[in-house]
Amino acid sequence: MFVGVLELDVLLGDVHSLKEKRSVVRPVVAELRRKFAVSAAEAGHLDLHRRALVGVSCVAPDHAHVVELLDRCERMIAAHPEFELLSARRRLLGPEDD
Repeated sequence: MFVGVLELDVLLGDVHSLKEKRSVVRPVVAELRRKFAVSAAEAGHLDLHRRALVGVSCVAPDHAHVVELLDRCERMIAAHPEFELLSARRRLLGPEDD
């Protein structure tokens, strides 16, 4: 079993309040969940209206599947016109990790 974690730090475009931020971020997080069957949530920068940290995690039977899934999630976020992807960090845990 392999577990993958992806942290996506994004800058939001024309957003002027936390309410507007939620209206932009929530549908994208829901799309990640629906499209890729991953766990996803806004996980950081909760008090900043132009920044968001989106966390994604998945479990799969092999390393290649986890990498492919996280790559697809990252590409989807990077392709959204509302977001500028500032950084992406990932961690993979496998059977050898304790």
